[in-house]
Amino acid sequence: MRAPGVPDLGAETGTRARVARLILEQGPITASSLGERLGLTPAAIRRHLDNLMGEGLVEARDARPIGRRGRGRPARVFAITEAGRDAFVHGYDDLASSALRFLAERAGPGAVTEFARRQVAELEARYRPLLEGVPPQARVRKLAEALTNDGYAAAAAEAPAPGGGQQLCQHHCPVGHVAAEFPELCEAEVEAFARLLGTPVRRLATIAHGDGVCTTHVTPRDIEAGGTAQARQTPADGGRDQQDV
Repeated sequence: MRAPGVPDLGAETGTRARVARLILEQGPITASSLGERLGLTPAAIRRHLDNLMGEGLVEARDARPIGRRGRGRPARVFAITEAGRDAFVHGYDDLASSALRFLAERAGPGAVTEFARRQVAELEARYRPLLEGVPPQARVRKLAEALTNDGYAAAAAEAPAPGGGQQLCQHHCPVGHVAAEFPELCEAEVEAFARLLGTPVRRLATIAHGDGVCTTHVTPRDIEAGGTAQARQTPADGGRDQQDV
């Protein structure tokens, strides 16, 4: 389901959608580079950019200089906005769900679990070097920083008493709509968090189930002494144990 007020770029087949897609995939990018790649005149690319900016899907920025620049106006680049990104992301939700449904029907539910674990394995491989050598008490915050850099808007905080520990909160989930039908995606992510942090974790709330934040409780433990543990999961409880961060 598309968010209210977000244009459905996924359904467009015109040149403007091609411009927006290229900005999403390659941006930030200059107008001249867009025109060259798409075979458009400067006037045509400017018209499409003005329309996209008028709808809040694209924004113009000053390019960061590389080396020394001469005098004159700084180069302008165009980048996708959050609304523009959502327009594309939600446009693929139905396609992703249909693909996973087809996979489950043809190969069985276990194939969806295997797919989810393989997808998360790529993320886990990238994050593991970032956490190596980090003190146990600082790993949750470091993981939150890595997730934020990937667009999950994550934060770490102390868990409320009793019990202690820490909480990892993700304020954005790029696959939330798909995960509502296929919880295997969330389960694979939690398993990866447990391996990365070296301690049991428990998912308390998920955006996929209607909660405002994906909240994961991280068990207090001497991680270096305890080694790697498997994830433990319970159904999301509507955020009763969730701490706002």
